[in-house]
Amino acid sequence: MTPSATLATSALCALSLTLFAGCAQEPVASAPPAAAPTQATASAVPKPKVTRLGLYMHPKEVQAIMASEAAKKTLFLDIRAPEEVMFVGTPTSVDAIVPFALVSSTYAYDSSRKAYRMDPNKGFVAEVEWRLKAKGLTKNDEVILMCRSGDRSAKAADLLAQAGYTRVYSVVEGFEGDLGKTGRRDVNGWKNDALPWSYALDPTKLPDLR
Repeated sequence: MTPSATLATSALCALSLTLFAGCAQEPVASAPPAAAPTQATASAVPKPKVTRLGLYMHPKEVQAIMASEAAKKTLFLDIRAPEEVMFVGTPTSVDAIVPFALVSSTYAYDSSRKAYRMDPNKGFVAEVEWRLKAKGLTKNDEVILMCRSGDRSAKAADLLAQAGYTRVYSVVEGFEGDLGKTGRRDVNGWKNDALPWSYALDPTKLPDLR
């Protein structure tokens, strides 16, 4: 394991108690360049979703990239737990599923969240690097991370930045989106934007958690 990966793994372990605290590429003619967001967009990001790199995308922007030639120079990862992906679905355009955190192997209860505890996936940084190399990309290429609603992806983006990645984008609304007034995730996000997704899992995109 490289020194940067070792450092990142140590940092990941330290995130155990805060995982859910609230929970230069050439432009491609066929698609708009994946430029950094405007200052107004960045300033509107809620504090739990803010990243060190300050790079964010909305679901529709991600889908536009993954439906174009720009997808060849972009790694799009769903970083939710396997249980979430299996029962809630995943974007059809995602390159791989690499969980940032996993449901506790003992199904320990987290009273603060009223849910099962989530523990760090110690192999997260290593698998991201493997997926990156498998696509012929480097740490200077675009990496897009998506979780449920943008909190975990922000933490994961910070971890990758610490490991030397320079262009890590967090999908602000995530797959399910933010909670609405009714307590349901029906405000925004990939699914609410009616973007392509499926319950069917591609075995080539699943994480190696052995």
